[in-house]
Amino acid sequence: MPQKNYRRSVDELRKLASMFWPSELSEQAAKISVIPVLLKTQDQFIAILSVPVPSLQNLFKIVTASSFSGNLFLKHLVILADFGGEQLQRINSNFKRLFPSGKIDYLWNNASHTYKFQELPVSHLTNARLGLAGKKLFKKREFDGLLQDVTAILMFGSSCLNETNAAVLTNCEIGNYLGQPEKLGKFIKQRYIWVSRITMGSQSNNLGQFAQKFVTDYLEKNLKIKKAVISSNAVIPGVTHTDEQTNCLTSFDIVVSKNSRYVAIEVSFQVTTNSVIERKAGQAQARYYQINRSGYKIAYVLDGAGNFQRETALRTLCSYSHCTVAFSGSELGVLCNFIEGYLK
Repeated sequence: MPQKNYRRSVDELRKLASMFWPSELSEQAAKISVIPVLLKTQDQFIAILSVPVPSLQNLFKIVTASSFSGNLFLKHLVILADFGGEQLQRINSNFKRLFPSGKIDYLWNNASHTYKFQELPVSHLTNARLGLAGKKLFKKREFDGLLQDVTAILMFGSSCLNETNAAVLTNCEIGNYLGQPEKLGKFIKQRYIWVSRITMGSQSNNLGQFAQKFVTDYLEKNLKIKKAVISSNAVIPGVTHTDEQTNCLTSFDIVVSKNSRYVAIEVSFQVTTNSVIERKAGQAQARYYQINRSGYKIAYVLDGAGNFQRETALRTLCSYSHCTVAFSGSELGVLCNFIEGYLK
């Protein structure tokens, strides 16, 4: 009996593809999407900033006394200033050059003010450390000294008396609207028109992780191979990056193994086009030859309208794989059949 050919062409894959996110994945992503939370708490955020205060310290007292979580308050500021984790890291890394006195001097209400930083700089300033990343945002955090330091920069950075700093922090301007409800509300709501675009990359990444987890869970429930090991973000012995100097083992989205046999699985589901599929395609040939030479297998789960817009990259992946399937229950069943045929 001839062996089944699991290597699909792009045209074959297109006929089987879902193209758009299945509802179960979209629902999971919605649970951790930041947009609904920001919109739900927008009015309370505006109310806090609408209170006339003589200084930042007074504003901090209002935030602390409110029911508003400190990290959620900061998240609003980060989005409004379009000043993300990488930019905050750069400020932290260059902190002593930007703020050699450990203070920020700024102009507000036609008067000079000074804020003395309490904790900055720190060893590593990341979104996770600030409680802004993923699920950490949903865990209430005290409005502590570190959050207050970052708040000061995001609110009055553009008003720095140091012109160089003001230019670097030009988007950090919301402090200009403190205590002015009408101007504040208009400014914030105009900004939130494009909040979804700012957070789209993060949400796409979340959906990509969900797709990978969905495939992993499907394999765990449906793969009919006893004692098969299914691992996420795992490596295969002897399969390394093409950089001979580092010789690091290559990480794959999913690895299924049993008795020294390995199947690497890469998952890509992109509704909007981006460079992820191009990166995977650029690695495909070298990965395929290494894996094939070792007697192992590599499979791809490929779907999404965005991926099919990059047909050249998709053709490369289909050419350098042992199995290509789309993202659906029946297609993942085909993937199971392929793995079972190899590992049994």
